[in-house]
This record gives sequence, structure tokens and C-alpha cells, in this order.
Amino acid sequence: MREKLVEVKDLCKYFHVGKKGILKAVDNVSLYIKKGETLGLVGESGCGKTTCGRTILKLYDPTAGQVIFDGQDVSKLKGKELLEFKKRAQIIFQDPYSSLDPRMTIGEIIAEGMDVHCNYSAKERDDKVAELLTSVGMNADFANRFAHELSGGQRQRIGIARALAIDPDFIVCDEPISALDVSIQAQVVNLLIKLQKERGLTYLFISHDLSMVRHISDRVGVMYLGSMVEMTSSQEIFENPKHPYTKILMSAIPLADPDANSSRNRLEIRGEIPSPINAPSGCKFRTRCPYATEKCAQEVPKLTEIAPEHFVACHHCNEINA
Repeated sequence: MREKLVEVKDLCKYFHVGKKGILKAVDNVSLYIKKGETLGLVGESGCGKTTCGRTILKLYDPTAGQVIFDGQDVSKLKGKELLEFKKRAQIIFQDPYSSLDPRMTIGEIIAEGMDVHCNYSAKERDDKVAELLTSVGMNADFANRFAHELSGGQRQRIGIARALAIDPDFIVCDEPISALDVSIQAQVVNLLIKLQKERGLTYLFISHDLSMVRHISDRVGVMYLGSMVEMTSSQEIFENPKHPYTKILMSAIPLADPDANSSRNRLEIRGEIPSPINAPSGCKFRTRCPYATEKCAQEVPKLTEIAPEHFVACHHCNEINA
């Protein structure tokens, strides 16, 4: 069995929003990612996926909880140890347009991390940039161009090359295909899979494109209003979802067969998503759940292992599988 590279325990990230109160963007989330695997993270827009990924990388300081990276508590890292963590854990941003400095050449953008973490000579630096450009399917001559000269897909490849520049072990892919044309999305996902196999990378793949998540992920976690509601293998979650919210998400995936797509029994979610500033008591999904009971309003469901490697936070599911 592969070792855990990332382990998150009861992670919380809250934001004060003036007189309105506290926004619980990430609320007691627990997950783990094994070395060399991809964990997909899905959920509606605003459910806390991106905030969770950024808090794991310490781009945000957690309000509570722990992030354990390769056996070390990230919150306690300082100095050289913190710098080493930042070298081993990188991010690919969602927007390839705003994440690249328009005043820097592509070569300077890719090499920026090397200048901080590596002691390369000018030639070694240029050779590394050329090698990285080639590895993401681009010509080495692009090093002298600027971001505004590139297409969206090319810019995202530059973002990938920048993340790889200092040879990380773990990469948070923060919706890396959502800003791209559909024709380019599959190319970028297949590139990420290829690079993972070549370099032994570990991914947290954040997305709302469920078909792409199924294609790239070994396991999948589902978030709702800042909380993890279900986590299991990719095959299991798409073929045998347990949480009512997960079932609704999976039934929304379009099928390739038009006849099967039109005749299928789709589950509909009722009501509007509650405000994360004033979330419902107990189970946050209870106001939209067809199985909600009084217990759901009074008690927060815990993420429970109902089958080997299958975790669900739902009172209804726990009673069925008891």
C-alpha cells in the first residue's frame, strides 16, 4: 500500500466578513492523498474547494486543524523547512490569463521559482526552461515571448511548466481546465496524466467537470458548503454514490447516448444553496435533502467509513449501513 503524502485533519478556514459574521469556507475537512495518486475534489461553485487547496499549501493560514505533509506538521514549519515544503508543493492556478505576469517573458516566469530555490548557472537555468517547455508540448523558442502572445491553452501549459520548474512532489491543480476551450481541456488533462507518470507526481485535482475528474482521479472527495460529505475511489463514487448530494451530482452528468440521456431518471435538487455565512444547523445539506429528519437538524454528521475506503457524512446513510 502506498504511503500517505498529504493528510488533512479537521481543517478549518474562516473569514471575517464585517458585520455579516464569519464565512466558514472550509469547515472540519479531513482527507488524505497517497504518494503518486490523484484525489479529485468536486462540488458546487463556492463550496470551498479552492480555499481548501490553498490552505493545504499554506497560501492561507488555517483557522484550525492540521495539514501533515510527508510526516511533518506544515503549521510548525519555519525557515529552511518551510522553504523546502514550498519547493515540494506547488499550484497550477485556474486562470491562465491573470496568473502570468505580462511584464515578464515566459522564460522569466518559469525560472522565477528556480531563482529562489535552486543555485543554477545562467546556462543551466536556460537549459532547464527549454526542457520544461518541451515537456509540456511547446517549442523552446517560446521562452522569449510574452504571455499576451499566447493562446489560453498555451498559457496554461506555461502555468504547468512553472509548477514543475523546481521538481515538486505535490501539485494542487486548481480548476486548471475551467477557463479553456472544450477542445483544449482533454489535451491539458492528458498532459497532466503523462507528467504524473513520468515524474511520480501527486495531485489534488479541483474541478466541477465531473467527467474530467472521473478520467484523471484515483479517488474523489465531494464538498458541500465547506464540508466533506463523501470520499471514496473514483469508480465507486460514480457507480455507487451514497450521499444524497453526491447522487444528485452524478445524475447531472450528461451521457453520450442521446436516447439514454433523455430517458434517464435524473434526480433534482430542491431549494437554493444556503449562505455559507448562515449555514443550516446540523447537516448543512438537510434543507435540500429528501431524507432529512429531526436528527439532521440537531447533530452534525461525522465522516464515517461505511465500507472499506468509502467515507460518508450522512445520518441516513449511516442508519442504512449500520
